[in-house]
Amino acid sequence: MAFIVLFVTLPTKAGTGRVRVWRSLRALGCAALRDGVYLLPEDGERVAALEDVAAEAVAAGGTAEVFRLEGRTPAQGDDLRRLFDRSAEYAGFVGEVRRFGAGLDREEGRGQIARRLNVLSRRLDQIRDIDFYPGESLRQATAALEETKAAAARILSPDEPSGGPVGPVARLEPADYRGRTWATRRHLWVDRMASAWLIRRHIDPAAAFVWLASPADCRPGWLGFDFDGAAFSHVGTRVTFETLLASFGLDGDAALGRVGELVHFLDAGGLPVAEARGVEAILGGLRQAARDDDHLLDLAAAVFDGLYASFGQESRS
Repeated sequence: MAFIVLFVTLPTKAGTGRVRVWRSLRALGCAALRDGVYLLPEDGERVAALEDVAAEAVAAGGTAEVFRLEGRTPAQGDDLRRLFDRSAEYAGFVGEVRRFGAGLDREEGRGQIARRLNVLSRRLDQIRDIDFYPGESLRQATAALEETKAAAARILSPDEPSGGPVGPVARLEPADYRGRTWATRRHLWVDRMASAWLIRRHIDPAAAFVWLASPADCRPGWLGFDFDGAAFSHVGTRVTFETLLASFGLDGDAALGRVGELVHFLDAGGLPVAEARGVEAILGGLRQAARDDDHLLDLAAAVFDGLYASFGQESRS
């Protein structure tokens, strides 16, 4: 078990440079062995990062040298490793999550709940990024956040589909589903936006859409999607968009598959998608700007058209 060590001194009047060095050390997750001596577990990227901090220190008028350190015995190595224990930070995070969860019913508005959840998610990511020896504390912190997200979802989206049984999706003939009325919950978000776009572009070009105040308002003859009991909704681990792809034989289209991966990540989490955060920000902005759900679908369709074209070009190159 090896570590890299930065020995650094800074003049007391280094000012901005001194603050920048301390912030860099903190952001990297360095442990302090003693004053002026900072450690990281050995890793190529961390060596480079610590050398960058050393250069900052020298530029600020100080001195800095990077060395490699190993404990002479396993016990010494364990002592050094314990300097990176993040359990106290996770405990503070879990307390913050639980306080927020306990007050969910008192939060003012859906937007405030969503913003607070985003802040908490980023905070957990920050701790995880410098947790070089993850264990039970990370598992408990992750579970606490997921429980609170689930509780928030019951407030923000009480009619969100829970997912059907795992199994094959029956193949349907698109010609039997044209010129129909399709219905889903109003206040569209990613899975419903993308599914409505998919229906209009690839399944039923003449589709008429109804935005429901409640799934119970879905009338006989309407094709419901993205709520429990709907004709098309979550199936196993598939989100509604992916269920539609499989149902109508569109899952062989590589570009639509890429869109499906993005929709899945934004709706249900899982494997990250590089474009996801940017698309989420754009769709969130359109949702704020749209007059109503019809207008929102028109605006969002341009985004999904662009993604489909871009992914298609990538798959052909």
